[in-house]
Amino acid sequence: MSYSEKELEKIKVEKENWQKEYSRLLKREADFTTVSGMDVPPIATPLELNGFDYLNDLGFPGSYPFTRGIYSTMYQGRLWTMRQFAGFGSPEDTNRRFKFLLEQGQTGLSTAFDMPTLMGYDCDHPRARGEVGKEGVSVSSLADMEVLFDGIRLDQVTTSMTINCSASIILAMYLVVAEKQGIGWDKLDGTIQNDMLKEFIAQREWICPPRPSVKIVVDMIEFCARHVPKWHPVSISGYHIREAGSTAVQELAFTLADGIGYVQECIERGLNVDDFAPQLSFFFNVHNDFLEEVAKFRAARRMWAKIMRERFGAKNPKAWLLRTHAQTAGCSLTAQQPFNNIVRVAIQALAAVLGGTQSLHTNSMDETLALPTEESVTVALRTQQIIAEESGVVNSIDPLGGSYVIEELTNRIEKEAFDYIRRIDELGGIIKAIDLGFPQKEIADAAYKYQLELDRGQKVIVGVNKYATQEEIPIPTLKIDEKVDMNQKERLKEVKRKRNTDAVKKHLKEITEAARGGENLMPFIINAVREYATVGEISDVFREVYGIYRDPGYF
Repeated sequence: MSYSEKELEKIKVEKENWQKEYSRLLKREADFTTVSGMDVPPIATPLELNGFDYLNDLGFPGSYPFTRGIYSTMYQGRLWTMRQFAGFGSPEDTNRRFKFLLEQGQTGLSTAFDMPTLMGYDCDHPRARGEVGKEGVSVSSLADMEVLFDGIRLDQVTTSMTINCSASIILAMYLVVAEKQGIGWDKLDGTIQNDMLKEFIAQREWICPPRPSVKIVVDMIEFCARHVPKWHPVSISGYHIREAGSTAVQELAFTLADGIGYVQECIERGLNVDDFAPQLSFFFNVHNDFLEEVAKFRAARRMWAKIMRERFGAKNPKAWLLRTHAQTAGCSLTAQQPFNNIVRVAIQALAAVLGGTQSLHTNSMDETLALPTEESVTVALRTQQIIAEESGVVNSIDPLGGSYVIEELTNRIEKEAFDYIRRIDELGGIIKAIDLGFPQKEIADAAYKYQLELDRGQKVIVGVNKYATQEEIPIPTLKIDEKVDMNQKERLKEVKRKRNTDAVKKHLKEITEAARGGENLMPFIINAVREYATVGEISDVFREVYGIYRDPGYF
């Protein structure tokens, strides 16, 4: 994509001629901007990519800077992992859904936990009232995890678990379930979200303040680097940052800034970057704006490769790779005309695939109303399968690479995201920036601006602020049986009756002492869950030693 001065001058003359014609023609009354508000050129030419260096900016798949993908063969070698988010009701309910999805051709498990589990409370805690099994599966003890993965060999699936402040406890339970299946930890493949910095920026599920929360994350990174080599102990997440209302650039900038924060903390602990960085993974949102989303994934890979090689001096090429899971945008789905959501998800999924994701979750059309039914989640999975098996887009690696507009957007997103990272560095790093409320304010401002654009009709949501109808379209929704709450409490009561109470107390005391002494907590947590210490009991240790974080209410 290199042009001589003479060729560029010729293109410039021709473009000026075209612009004269273009400028006198009527255009639609619309803002030609992305959903994030970035101007999109009416056409892009080599002039927009002046100075573009093919090998340094684009290169080849599997080669630095990985703009075209992290693997040489990409989907010709292996399709992305199709990983539908599943989790509701009791562990028995979710176990059945897991098996149903695997029978339908899903290739990886993805686990949603209910709010009490996410916040570190057992099902019998007063704060769990009315929430048990409602937004995900209820897990209080190892007994629940044993049921959740009953009949599923953990060395034959990859598992993703979406949980953060209590992630260390859930990972410990998963490792013990593997032990009970006779599977070595070195055979386990998957990821646990465990991105606490994102929680303070966007999602707000926390127990302790940022500093000890990050300490626990680093404990898990260190432990997995030494004992669970195929596991990804953190999935650095932009998904929730985008769902909170950020632009695509902010999603990318704050996510990579979080990644920089974790890497820096690990290095300061004394870990070798080349030892742990290959196990870091990422998680991005895929919104409606097709071109912007494709460009975002390409910019993300290039930026992370530069950050790891140039900023942190990583020598291992595997440490330069940005491996990512993607999920279609839940916030883009509408309760009005819910069948439109199938189309939105298909466009978003196609953008993720052409962006080069390694794993993909497609939302179901009913998720703005309830957890998905079997029918709706099957349609969502079939959407991925149609893209993979029928669309033909997987036959060529990075087929949009070299498109002038895609490369121009990729360059612009990279530049603007790096500008944000420089501002965060100037503030003293991401933890300091979060303490100051910087990313929170930037996201709040972007969300407010977007809402104004919707209210004014400058941005369109079909069926909501344009083409709306009065007719309500009823669709079946999943109802959680109220017996789940009672049955979960009964199981927990039985666990506590049968377990060795003295052993549990001993192990909880050891976690307390390790936390106060600054030791890596993972071995102590694993010992405790083996004796059926619960999510709530171990989280209470965190609350006692590290304190409870309160929302500072910046915005």
